[in-house]
Amino acid sequence: MNLLENIREGLRSIAGNRLRTILTSLIIAIGITSLVGILTAIDGIQNSVASSFAGLGANTFSVVARQDEFRQGGRVQKQDEPISYHDAVQFKQRFPYGATITVSTVAAGGTQAKFGSKKTNPNIQLIGGDGAYIPVKGYTVQNGRNFTGNEVDYARNVAIVGSEVATTLFENKLNPINQVIRVSGIQYKVVGVLAKKGGVTGGDEDRVVLIPLDNARALAGTQRQTFNITAAVTTAADQDEIVGEARGVMRQIRRDPLGQPDSFEIQRADDLVRQTETITGYLRMGGFGIGFVTLLGASIALLNIMLVSVTERTREIGIRKSLGATPKRIRQQFLIEAIVICILGGLGGIILGLGIGNLIATLISGGTGGFVVPWGWMFLGLGVCVTVGLFAGIYPAVRASKLDPIEALRYE
Repeated sequence: MNLLENIREGLRSIAGNRLRTILTSLIIAIGITSLVGILTAIDGIQNSVASSFAGLGANTFSVVARQDEFRQGGRVQKQDEPISYHDAVQFKQRFPYGATITVSTVAAGGTQAKFGSKKTNPNIQLIGGDGAYIPVKGYTVQNGRNFTGNEVDYARNVAIVGSEVATTLFENKLNPINQVIRVSGIQYKVVGVLAKKGGVTGGDEDRVVLIPLDNARALAGTQRQTFNITAAVTTAADQDEIVGEARGVMRQIRRDPLGQPDSFEIQRADDLVRQTETITGYLRMGGFGIGFVTLLGASIALLNIMLVSVTERTREIGIRKSLGATPKRIRQQFLIEAIVICILGGLGGIILGLGIGNLIATLISGGTGGFVVPWGWMFLGLGVCVTVGLFAGIYPAVRASKLDPIEALRYE
């Protein structure tokens, strides 16, 4: 019996036991679904993160005051003094690289926007910014316009709302432009609507109401505010040099003593991307570990089913041996059966994993990541299927090949 005939015999055996084949393939499919699904979801989330930071540009950085305690040099440091409006204006005037700089502050972190009888959940961020806030932060005005210089300079009661706020208050039926909404007890005329941005934070960047910076300052009253500075530099100079210059300017403005740590933090867009890549790398390792454990359980189940198959087909093995089949051909047949079953289950698992993984990524990223087809993980999944088939099939195949033909023919 040649190899081709042995393959046909293995396929006929699989076709003759459809229910057992389907159930066994389903076990493998579940393991591959967990592996490919988790890794696909991670790739989709990373793509969403990359697209979220893409609009900020490679030469974008922010100067912020840390509001939580942090550990440095083995000691717990107190939170930074807030960056004052004077600090932010001084930085904007003294930074030497001709950057586009925006100064902003969060006037209210969990407020509610109202329009007539409609109102949002109390999770809206009321942000004060200037005319450069939208382009520097990577937003796009979908409807209406940005603030004019007059509106910023004279603190007009105008607002630009995020896409989720506009959808909630106006339900896509009424044009939001020139409508009057109420936020934190103040009325604002809507002059623009931001395009949907999404992101891994669950759409927080779409739940914003942007007002002129001086309006936000007036809302604070006597309370201390901290201001964020974001700079977009178009020069081709080295990013480390730019950030170093920004740190030096800010230390002078804040009067940080020589040899003491910075009283602020500089967050680079490319640093955030690298941090997310590191995190997703650990997630991949964890996802691969979970998928491996699931496949290990599936391979043990397949091993048990193949052993049952050897027992059920003992007389068939005896007949084949009496007709001249060698132990090598017997081993090949059972290995082929195990591998084919695993490949069938693997193909089904890859299809399910692609669908489930992209669905999870879409839900987490708000639909900004796009459909991901991880060819590398798909080929890895098929390779794992073949490996599982060999692992689960080798012992039953060897056991079948060692059966004594006379004893096998007597088996009932």
